[in-house]
Amino acid sequence: MTTVGILGGGQLARMMALSGAPLGLRFMVLDTVADACAGQFAPMVVGDYTGQAALTEFASRIDVATFDFENVPAESAQWLTARVPVFPNPRALATAQDRLAEKTLFREQGIPVPPFAAIDTREQLQAAVADIGMPCILKTRRLGYDGKGQFRIKSAGDVDAAWDALGAQAAKVGLILEGFVAFQRELSVVAVRGRDGEFRAWPLTENWHVDGVLSASLAPAQVDDALRDTALAHARRLAEALDYVGVFALELFCRDGELLANEMAPRVHNSGHWTIEGSETSQFENHLRAVTGLPLGSTAMRGHACMLNWLGAMPDAATALAVEGVHWHDYGKAPRVGRKVGHATLRADSPVVLADALRQVGEALGRQAQVAPVIATLLD
Repeated sequence: MTTVGILGGGQLARMMALSGAPLGLRFMVLDTVADACAGQFAPMVVGDYTGQAALTEFASRIDVATFDFENVPAESAQWLTARVPVFPNPRALATAQDRLAEKTLFREQGIPVPPFAAIDTREQLQAAVADIGMPCILKTRRLGYDGKGQFRIKSAGDVDAAWDALGAQAAKVGLILEGFVAFQRELSVVAVRGRDGEFRAWPLTENWHVDGVLSASLAPAQVDDALRDTALAHARRLAEALDYVGVFALELFCRDGELLANEMAPRVHNSGHWTIEGSETSQFENHLRAVTGLPLGSTAMRGHACMLNWLGAMPDAATALAVEGVHWHDYGKAPRVGRKVGHATLRADSPVVLADALRQVGEALGRQAQVAPVIATLLD
């Protein structure tokens, strides 16, 4: 029986373990905290991701390794490759960890991106703002996620404030300045590539964010065939360029019919959670199929689906589950402001039925603002 090691013990690792059980897989998790939520379903080694003792014990108990978040040290993944297969490979992980390397790869692969520049000094920031124009966004090259590590520059007076906020990070994790994209829609491709190079993707997903954190995802996104094909071609090129194995997400801005790449997540992704109930094979099962060398499963949809993210504290499950088509996912985490604690997926056979279910859930849970843009899109 194959044991899959997962670096990181959050909700993504938890959902991997749950989806891998029917495949006969066993799991071992390495996390820095003893109460990581994946530990409720899989044995766990507690220790630092760079700690020799923890890594050695972890490696001795697994047959293949993967990870559930992109800030796992790439050096640790590289160390593991001498002992067990690691998928995705450390190069893919390292590239996605550095916004400058990531944007450079996109450009090399012919994938449109907003203008960007590496920033090491206050003078470079001033020059880059003049070159790229405003508004623009100063970001840390590493470790930023869910809107963290960013400062939007709207006017010349914001340059000093941006440097004061993030300048100290220039020598530690690096900075990048990116042009602001006045997009109309946020889309993502969730795709998977097997060990044999087979590539599959789920239907394009439309996403809504609040304060930089995903609020809702709708699939399939209502886009024309040309836009869909372009998005899938971008994802395929990235997967092949990185010799990628496993599931990843490519986040895209849609502006006036043009797609601009925002970032790549080298892991199963929040915007693919709907695939558990909404597709023939979930992103979690297909990721495990890929990293263990099994044939990939169908990514075809089952009707229409919407994922609603729960932050801070879980809403009342019984109230939501009274609505037909609601599927509940509680991550087993203690409540905390801004924390991802769970999600619900609503599935229906038509956009109209899905919109009505979203309306009922929104009214029942007091989440009308969260569901409103999705309903508007479904009924447009």
